Amino acid sequence: MEVLGTGKLKTDFLEALLGKIQITDDRVVVGPGIGDDAAVLDFGNHYLIVKSDPITFVADRIGWYVVNVNANDIAAMGGTPRWFLVTILLPERRTTIPMIEEIMGDLRRSCEELGITLIGGHTEVTHGLENPILSGTMMGDAAQDQLITNDRISEGDVLYMTKGVAIEATSIIAREKRDEVIGSFGEEFYRRCLEFLENPGLSVVKEARRICDSVKVNGMHDPTEGGILSGAYEMARGSNLDLEIILDLVPVYEETNTLCRHFRLSPYGCIASGSLLIAVPPAECSKLERIFSKSSLDFPRLTRIGEFTGPGGQLFVTQDGKRQALRPTGKDELTRIL
Repeated sequence: MEVLGTGKLKTDFLEALLGKIQITDDRVVVGPGIGDDAAVLDFGNHYLIVKSDPITFVADRIGWYVVNVNANDIAAMGGTPRWFLVTILLPERRTTIPMIEEIMGDLRRSCEELGITLIGGHTEVTHGLENPILSGTMMGDAAQDQLITNDRISEGDVLYMTKGVAIEATSIIAREKRDEVIGSFGEEFYRRCLEFLENPGLSVVKEARRICDSVKVNGMHDPTEGGILSGAYEMARGSNLDLEIILDLVPVYEETNTLCRHFRLSPYGCIASGSLLIAVPPAECSKLERIFSKSSLDFPRLTRIGEFTGPGGQLFVTQDGKRQALRPTGKDELTRIL
């Protein structure tokens, strides 16, 4: 019997599992599936958008991570994150009062920054854990004409990404491999990597809202575990369209590249919260690019990286002039070192 490794389940296997779920409630607009970031329920004059996601890679700033990662998924569906519940599981014989207070402080501050109300959850000390695990459920809302689902992506749509790859991974590697990073690259480099949480930042809520208010968007996705390649593949599967990506165009920060080379990781397969994948019709490209060219808005960089070419649901990647079909496993590169 095969024993599965850490990380996401393989997409084909997960699709088969989810395909067995029968939805009988007609208020479910978006249920379980590949390619969309959250579930959607019809509440009459608006939609309720709901997402659950855990944080398992890190212990430090875990409260900050869990709020922002879940808020991003609501924003990627065109919604506004509003209410949050969190389950906090703490390791026995290692949990202290200051640890709990720090987690709760991060949760409160992160929710306040995004205008989210922390409405409940559960906290306990749990047998068998090495580190804290937080699992959040974020709820938000959207008008019915604001909802974005990836099955609306059309042939010929252009794929953009904001910022660069592996923003979250850069911060995680620095935090979890502190001594090695400082020893190899110095204290100042280490500090820069830690600051990736805020600059360029994990949140995509601000840019998602501005994009949705200004441009006709056919699809968006928040790439997380498995990196930009897994995120792109999920969009291909969700749209049932082939997606062509030029990997040489995908931005990689200097700090990210340095860490990935040192630890022998691919930046394209590392957890990628902080980037936003955006699919727009060709006619909207100039308008979208103008939004990000206005420096007064303090917006992140925007890069055109691919195109949806036709029916199929496959991902094709070109790098160094070589084109190949790619089916990411969903296993994150960070699992090799953490």
